[in-house]
Amino acid sequence: MALLEVKDLAVSYGAIYALHGISFHVDEGEVVTLIGANGAGKSTTLQTISGLLPADSGQIFYDGLDITRVPANRIVQLGVVQVPEGRRIFAPLTVRENLEMGAFTRSDKAEIEASMEYVFGLFPRLKERLEQTGGTLSGGEQQMLAVARALMSKPRLLLMDEPSMGLAPILVEEIFDIIQEISQQGVTILLVEQNAHMALSVAQRGYVLETGVIELEGPAPELARNPKVRVAYLGGE
Repeated sequence: MALLEVKDLAVSYGAIYALHGISFHVDEGEVVTLIGANGAGKSTTLQTISGLLPADSGQIFYDGLDITRVPANRIVQLGVVQVPEGRRIFAPLTVRENLEMGAFTRSDKAEIEASMEYVFGLFPRLKERLEQTGGTLSGGEQQMLAVARALMSKPRLLLMDEPSMGLAPILVEEIFDIIQEISQQGVTILLVEQNAHMALSVAQRGYVLETGVIELEGPAPELARNPKVRVAYLGGE
């Protein structure tokens, strides 16, 4: 069953359309990836689902509920949480305070503490730097904090925007291992990623977005073998 269903979604910036009526779905428990070049509309898609950008037309359904016009804060409360491109942690706040901000919609103190321990299990380095300000962390640690902050809200659907951007190869592998582990814990994931090879290695299905239009879709292994995808996104021939 589709946890997220996007139907004929169109989004513009003034007179320029970023999305031209795209449709796709994410089933409960899946990892689905949107791949494409810069400017394809990937981040716009996530921001519109999150309620941060208005849709010109089309509909977004989450667990059967039309959330197209629902405010962003309410969407988070419903269980849809985004890890934004560029991390966007609260640089002046400590690691602990960033994580507490992730849990701002919750009041269950015992469960919040349990979530804190859960994210420390995923990211032990964050526990070591608990009282360190976010802005003094390394790029990889900031990305870990951005993911951990999102998990503190106990998402049912996690939207991840370019989690590997700017990271060293060894950290990219670590982040994608964590994505797989989060998925195994039952969180549904919609992953936007320019590193198509890594994205398709962890996803069950994928969509190729080109200038606001979905050009290809299918099981991730099939997309990874598709000649067009290999030439455009995987460095193949």
